[in-house]
Amino acid sequence: MKALLSLAFASAWNRRATLGLMAVSIALSVVLLLGVEQLRTQARESFSQSISGTDLVVGARTSPIQLMLYAVFRLGDATHNIRWSSFQAMAEHPAVAWAIPISLGDSHRGFAVIGTTAAYFEHFRYGDRRPLAFATGKPFADIFDAAIGAEVAERLGYRVGDRIVLNHGAKDLGLAEHADKPFKVSGILQRTGLPVDRSVHVSLEAVEAIHLDWQGGAPMPGLSIPAEYVRKFDLAPKEITAALIGLKSRAGVFQMQRFINQYKDEPLLSVLPGVALDELWSVVSIAEKSLLAISALVVAVGMSGLVAVVLAALGERRRELAILRSVGAGPRVVFMLLAIEGLMVVMAGALLGVLGLIVLNLFAAPILEAHLGISFTPGMLSADAWQLLLLVMTTGFLVSLVPGYRAYRLSLADGLTPRL
Repeated sequence: MKALLSLAFASAWNRRATLGLMAVSIALSVVLLLGVEQLRTQARESFSQSISGTDLVVGARTSPIQLMLYAVFRLGDATHNIRWSSFQAMAEHPAVAWAIPISLGDSHRGFAVIGTTAAYFEHFRYGDRRPLAFATGKPFADIFDAAIGAEVAERLGYRVGDRIVLNHGAKDLGLAEHADKPFKVSGILQRTGLPVDRSVHVSLEAVEAIHLDWQGGAPMPGLSIPAEYVRKFDLAPKEITAALIGLKSRAGVFQMQRFINQYKDEPLLSVLPGVALDELWSVVSIAEKSLLAISALVVAVGMSGLVAVVLAALGERRRELAILRSVGAGPRVVFMLLAIEGLMVVMAGALLGVLGLIVLNLFAAPILEAHLGISFTPGMLSADAWQLLLLVMTTGFLVSLVPGYRAYRLSLADGLTPRL
């Protein structure tokens, strides 16, 4: 067996240029297949940890997916708001450790404006329970301060101290501006890869202040309250859009969820973020399955190319194989020789693919985490990735049997008879 392996290696080395290209082709397909699988796994894990420190998300009665879409991802609109008194009742519940109010409805040049409190910067967590941090500046302190996300600052070129004007309405559709009450950028958050990067954060009092002279979604005719006078009014919020709640003990999460869902003063809905995000992911999982299927097709093309190259080379190697037969190598030896050569190419391609993926991970991990919020952990492959790699190896071994069987069928006389 050792002699056969040496002979197979020497034969493959003699055709190293052609087989090397095939190994590279297989390596690229393996990188694509395992990369998609690893990205899918990490993306799903990061997706489920978009608000990793939150126990419950609360909003008006609607579907859990819709609640998560507008409360966490700033997509869609809320059907109804929550009364501020209801939020206070939840925040004061003995089981609640902290509560973050969220008020949506305004925008700035297409970016969502979020009204909240200092608790947002103190308790919001993402990924592996990472807190929000400021790249420069600090959270809002004054009524007309705004803390902006990294993408807002990058795309609009804002710096701390710049003045911005908010639009009335959730989308930048040419709606009226709150031009009489400009805001000052107090801080720029570090990039998270989450909707936080695409948000402008202001205080709940600021949301009330810019709407003092508005009614029914439009400015009140003949009434204009200058920014310097808004502090004379009661700026306590009357309604919010949603709330994020953290509990003192996760053991009481279902009891608290039942308390909110059965709240008597108004219809509310509370959902567990992990459960709702898994349900949401199942809706969009068709995309990840499609990518995985495309990667598998690329691997199949690479394997087909290997078979085609080896079969094409058999015409040139018929005399070589016949000489081997003439010195005592039986048909089984020739069959094993070709099969081992093909398996060597597949193994080399798989090894190069794994090494390439590791190198790619080292460079791609910071980029994916910064721009997509995917906590990519370079290191060993997941169990599913190892299964895919084993499947690739098994498939490679099976396809390498095809040229071996073709060589097995070649007769000694056919190989030694010159062609006319």
